[in-house]
Amino acid sequence: MNGRLRATLIGGTAVLLWGSLALLTTWTGRVPPFQLVAMSFAIAALLGAAKWMARGEDPRAYLRYPPAVWALGIGGLFGYHFFYFMALRNAPAVDASLIAYLWPLLIVVFSALLPGGRLRWWHVAGATLGLAGCVLLVTGGGAVVFRAEFALGYAAALACAFTWSGYSVLSRRFKAVPTDTVAWFCAATALLGLVAHLAFEATAWPENGGEWLAVAALGLGPVGAAFFAWDHGVKHGDIRALGGFSYAAPLISTLLLIAFGRAEAGWTVAVACAAIMGGALLAARDVMAASRERQEP
Repeated sequence: MNGRLRATLIGGTAVLLWGSLALLTTWTGRVPPFQLVAMSFAIAALLGAAKWMARGEDPRAYLRYPPAVWALGIGGLFGYHFFYFMALRNAPAVDASLIAYLWPLLIVVFSALLPGGRLRWWHVAGATLGLAGCVLLVTGGGAVVFRAEFALGYAAALACAFTWSGYSVLSRRFKAVPTDTVAWFCAATALLGLVAHLAFEATAWPENGGEWLAVAALGLGPVGAAFFAWDHGVKHGDIRALGGFSYAAPLISTLLLIAFGRAEAGWTVAVACAAIMGGALLAARDVMAASRERQEP
């Protein structure tokens, strides 16, 4: 397996982990969003610290990078969550989610701005098909009407989409920065999450062992390992393929919610599944073709 394909697959595991985010969040009880950000990202930071301790590494070695690296890393991780939760506070969840989920399509489009970047029709078509599937999942096939009174929430959701797509694409310019640095980004995000929690929310702790386990699972999986995997994928893999595949996250999320009785199946899920997976395969056409060529004698 070539390095580019391997990195793309590693980045793809982040999408799989993000698919469990909604279900795990429903299991955390009444813990408010920014408090959950602070708790889960603190666990993610400890995950990185445990790796440093196991390898006998000095954590300070991952602090010696230019301010631009820190601005991008912290701005991407905390900025995405800040704008997303602000969008949910100021606009209907369906509307905000639809706008926020423009980020995979934006990743594909922005990838053309990278050195050597070349955008082909199948990249845009694949990401657009995935977006269509996402729209079906979020709306359930119903109509969405955007209203002027929710303009602030819509703006926050759009900022959310641009923040994460910008972070993902610009990370490519910092290939030399090791993925372990993400642990420090997580620590800073946890601290900023705590500040936002104290400013906007009332504290509510998990009420039982199951809710604490859900918080721990968030910190280890969709908030922990996922961001390390994504960092490696966008820096060294096929970022256009990752953008197209990212629409699998809401699909996996919906399927898990259905499996655990927290959502209902319907025709929209089946059609969305076909659209998202078809779009992912189309967007990943380059990387799959390259893999086949290397396997041929």
